[in-house]
Amino acid sequence: MKETKKSNSALKNKLKNKTVLITGGAGSIGSELTKKLLEYPVKAIRVLDIDEYALFRLGRSVKDSRIRLLLGSILDKDRLDLAGNKTDVIIHTAAIKNIEISEYNPIETIDVNINGTVNILKMIIKQEPTLFLNISTDKATEPSTLYGTTKQLGERLTSWAGMHIPKTKSATIRFGNVVETRGNVFEIWDNELKNDLPLSITDPIMERYFFHIDEAINFILECMLLADKGEIFVPNMKLQNVKKLASKISKKHKIIGKRQGEKIKEVLISKQEEKIAKKSQKMWIIPSQNLIT
Repeated sequence: MKETKKSNSALKNKLKNKTVLITGGAGSIGSELTKKLLEYPVKAIRVLDIDEYALFRLGRSVKDSRIRLLLGSILDKDRLDLAGNKTDVIIHTAAIKNIEISEYNPIETIDVNINGTVNILKMIIKQEPTLFLNISTDKATEPSTLYGTTKQLGERLTSWAGMHIPKTKSATIRFGNVVETRGNVFEIWDNELKNDLPLSITDPIMERYFFHIDEAINFILECMLLADKGEIFVPNMKLQNVKKLASKISKKHKIIGKRQGEKIKEVLISKQEEKIAKKSQKMWIIPSQNLIT
């Protein structure tokens, strides 16, 4: 999903002299998004994260006076209000994402993924940025885990915001798995390969959607120009068999069994959503008015 000259020019105009806030911005996607946005004529990029070391690493890797490294949580309303003060664009990537950790820590997961999103929306009502993007996951489609359920509610909240906060254009971006993000199966396989261990596979017929982080970042940029009233943007990703992917790395495997709530085949868009979505070669666009009645 490469940028065209037309979209690049439109983005430059949209981002010129703008202040951008990225929650969870020191994470895998947030860090790469920060670096990409610095290629545009932004005024400042505020990176809000609870991970001090991740902020330190990002600061060491990016030498640009426009970046602001903000230590804080989306659960701290006062800190969030300061971070969001006079911002133009807010991109929300902060979340508790690990399926097993979220199942063992349900209160904390609900607090961050739902109440944290509510805090951001309340801040948006006060600060009136022009754009809000919520980053979601295919786990939110017909969810079978606590993580997926919380992200589905985050999508619903964003759709509500798009319909009821008129001064801010809002939308959700729903991804599958991004290969280069931390804590995913490729990181596990890499560690196992380095230690000459068989690669862990939950189930030999399991299928997942994958694409690369540069594709994810370009998709976010494209959606910045399309967001309006709480739509959900879903990229057209390729479904791949996990065992076949592992076989390209090593022929030694071990079957460890499904984790609690895991699906054999992940779903990017539900049957009901397909009926109402607009489809192009690149994506589905699910309109919010069909979600919020």
